[in-house]
Amino acid sequence: MEAKKAKYITTTLPYVNADPHIGFALEVIQADTLARYYRLMGHEVFFNTGTDEHGQKIAQKADEKGESRQAYVDHYATEFNRLKEALNLSYNNFIRTTDDSHKAAAQEIWRRCEANGDIYKKSFKGLYCVGDEMFLRESDLVEGRCPNHPNMEPIELEEENYFFRLSKYQDALIELLSKESSVTPEWHRQWALEFVKGGLEDLSISRQKDRMDWGVPVPGDDNHVMYVWFDALTNYISTLGWPNEAGDFKKFWVEGETLQLAGKDQVRFQSIIFQAMLFSAGIKPTDTIYYHGFINSGGQKMSKSLGNVISPQEMVARYGTDATRYILLRHVHPFDDSDLTWEKMDEYYTANLVNGLGNLVARVMKMAETHLDGPIEKPTVADFDLAFLLALDQYNFQGACDIIWKKVGDLDERITATEPFKFVKEDKEAGKKLIAELVHDVYIVSRLLFPIMPEANIKIKEAVLQNKKPDNLFPRLEA
Repeated sequence: MEAKKAKYITTTLPYVNADPHIGFALEVIQADTLARYYRLMGHEVFFNTGTDEHGQKIAQKADEKGESRQAYVDHYATEFNRLKEALNLSYNNFIRTTDDSHKAAAQEIWRRCEANGDIYKKSFKGLYCVGDEMFLRESDLVEGRCPNHPNMEPIELEEENYFFRLSKYQDALIELLSKESSVTPEWHRQWALEFVKGGLEDLSISRQKDRMDWGVPVPGDDNHVMYVWFDALTNYISTLGWPNEAGDFKKFWVEGETLQLAGKDQVRFQSIIFQAMLFSAGIKPTDTIYYHGFINSGGQKMSKSLGNVISPQEMVARYGTDATRYILLRHVHPFDDSDLTWEKMDEYYTANLVNGLGNLVARVMKMAETHLDGPIEKPTVADFDLAFLLALDQYNFQGACDIIWKKVGDLDERITATEPFKFVKEDKEAGKKLIAELVHDVYIVSRLLFPIMPEANIKIKEAVLQNKKPDNLFPRLEA
């Protein structure tokens, strides 16, 4: 049988000027779910995440704290890497843009773009958004400000920078974005396509070192450092060992299928700028980029001043790892913005995990432990529900979870209708057969949980194979 294609999955790299937030937790859990799913389906997977550690915002924050830039980013990189245990993540590499190997790759992609005639130097004057660390076009402005950072006043800068010939790749980008598979959901692809068709301006890709010195040095010019995005975007290939074009880079990027996950504010950077960089460097573009929405709280954007910020570490402390994964995968829309509050999350946890999945497993396995002579025969590997597979293939994490909880609900209804705990006393053999069937179906539910709630998957399987009621899967919340 022909081997399945290798799969490459990457999150964006969060900018390390604050503690991890729930939006990134959503993205990295989505990526982990896909990585586990693809491995389950027989693919070899490389799952990448990490931290973006250069740029003006980080330099300013470190200076304000009186810390060295490296010490500052070391602290936050550690905080982000702690999510691996907290969220039970299975990534293959945690890349940092301050890694020597990454900086070397960033300089190499610069050289290749320059050798292709796509980098030049000129003086430039324009409005600059510190939040996005990029110059803004007039057409980008909303009421005179960057739409991504409406609370920040753009500053006017004039300096000599290196520029990337983004405009040169307009036709190539139109061809790429005309493929339906290039971007999902569809409305983000259409936005990117229309943006490119509207005309592209060349991109400033360096900053003068005397103004901003925290970045990757420009090859051959010690007076400039790279624009943070030109540096950071290269991580998607540097993590695979590029510019070594053999090994993991060949297996996962060249010959495999590539998938990037990003927030909806990243379309311009991921689907336009990075793809043009790849074209210039002679590297194949990303196969698919999936964009998720934002998470708000109480109808408002999360902010420290409003006191409505939800931390993934706080979620894990309150609900546990698997429950945190469940809440973000099932109760956050996979494509649109969603709203979460502690009150809503408490409700989801209690109704669907404590009283739902947890209660079902406890009831069935208590009956099995009491009435069956021993464990049921381990169910043979069976095809997964096609609707479940299709949902994950389409990045519809919510839909995949709904299918699982439909099965949980159906099993609860069957228990209510058949009352096996009574039936087994009236007809022992038929009652035992019914209980064994319920145990079998609980095992099938656990299989579906594998990419979504891996700890629950293991605990339920062990309970079934030992014919033993498990410890409380989801403890009730304290008042």
